Amino acid sequence: MTTAAKVLVGVLIGVALGLLLTTTGALERIGLRPRNAPPPPAGGVAAEEGEHSRFARLAREAAPGVVNVHTSKTVVRRLPGLRFPELFGLPFGGARPAPQQELEVRSLGTGFIISPDGLIVTNNHVVDGVDAIDVIFSDGSQAPAEIVGQDPKTDLALIRVRDRTDLHALPLGDSDAILPGDWVVAIGNPFGLDHTVTVGIVSAKGRNIGQGLYDDFIQTDAAINPGNSGGPLLDAAGRVIGINAAIQRDANAIGFAVPINLAKEIIPQLRAEGRATRGFLGVVAQSLTPEIAAAFGLQSSDGALVAQVTPGGPAEQAGIRRGDVIVSYRGEPVRKVIDLPRAVSHTPIGERVEVVVVRDGRRRAFEARIAKAEAPPSARAATAAAGTAAFGLRVEDPAPAVRRGLGLESQGGALVAAVDPDGPAAESGLQAGDILLELDREPVRNAADLRARLQGPRQRVLFLVLRDQQTMYIPVTRPPA
Repeated sequence: MTTAAKVLVGVLIGVALGLLLTTTGALERIGLRPRNAPPPPAGGVAAEEGEHSRFARLAREAAPGVVNVHTSKTVVRRLPGLRFPELFGLPFGGARPAPQQELEVRSLGTGFIISPDGLIVTNNHVVDGVDAIDVIFSDGSQAPAEIVGQDPKTDLALIRVRDRTDLHALPLGDSDAILPGDWVVAIGNPFGLDHTVTVGIVSAKGRNIGQGLYDDFIQTDAAINPGNSGGPLLDAAGRVIGINAAIQRDANAIGFAVPINLAKEIIPQLRAEGRATRGFLGVVAQSLTPEIAAAFGLQSSDGALVAQVTPGGPAEQAGIRRGDVIVSYRGEPVRKVIDLPRAVSHTPIGERVEVVVVRDGRRRAFEARIAKAEAPPSARAATAAAGTAAFGLRVEDPAPAVRRGLGLESQGGALVAAVDPDGPAAESGLQAGDILLELDREPVRNAADLRARLQGPRQRVLFLVLRDQQTMYIPVTRPPA
């Protein structure tokens, strides 16, 4: 290469370096940085030095405490029956019983260790009804597990592996202390991809997703998929603040976790008794709509309207009546109907509590002694009336104030006072507090009319239901007798 060429190459390299440095400075001045450039030394949580390595360390430290839960169960599938044609006009066997085939169904989930001797928390829906449970640890070792306790209402289960005393238990955090916007990490077994780590934030707290009276979910945008169920949701310090339980299938990055503070109340009961023990007040409550609140002369729709009182229960013994509006329980305000069962369930059995109600426009205080809820609490016993019992519900006439608030003076109707959680009505979506306006396209005059018309061998009925000022048709089918 000639001297002139060498000089030209040097000039070109210098110009290129100058342009690169100038471009980098310009990008930084407008808030952009080149790809793979190191993070700035300061400037908020997301730009904190070592952020990525911190999540990596958290995941590495938590991994031994996260397990894969493999389950299996045998199901019987009925194969289509065969019908042979007549041969030369003579019967050739006719219909034959449908053959059956046994299939082994396998499923995947996640869990996390809470004690070195083998106690593991997971979701109830991961292990409910299975024949065998195998736990696979992060080092690849495997052990069979047994169910210690289950609580379907909160979707929590406690399982145990035997002959292990060296397991890595994850520390439990405080789910009440986290706030929307806080960083969280999910570790699980989505689609069989074991120990998958995803990172996001707490999107919201106290979510009701329609799973039951005890919904109080943490919402997160950390990716959760089938197989993550039962796995831990960790805070930035590596403490468990939730148990991943559900996803919003029609949306991206919307997952839900059971708060660990709720699990802390349930787990000791599952370990000791195999089931959760809850307080029982003995009322069926419904939402207080603005229309009903106006009928009661209330200034707001805060509170829980008592739609039914269990005979002989704590509420009846204390003097609480149907039509009362409970506005305070145990010194805490009751703003939504769901606040009441949550508060009651957490009350120690035998404790005397103050229940404040609004009756005829005046506040009145009663003292109730909380009893132990049976399993299921009162609903099955409440469905004793002929006819309605077969469909798994109990009906009563709406209180006069409720009838006025809903404009039912001329429509009639029957109030659903209780629903058997395992019955046909619950499976079809009927809820306590619904008003049944029609049965099979004919008006329902009152509760007695409905009970009488539901007697008999009919298997399927069609209700017109009034709920939250909206009407809908709900079909209910009962199993054969």
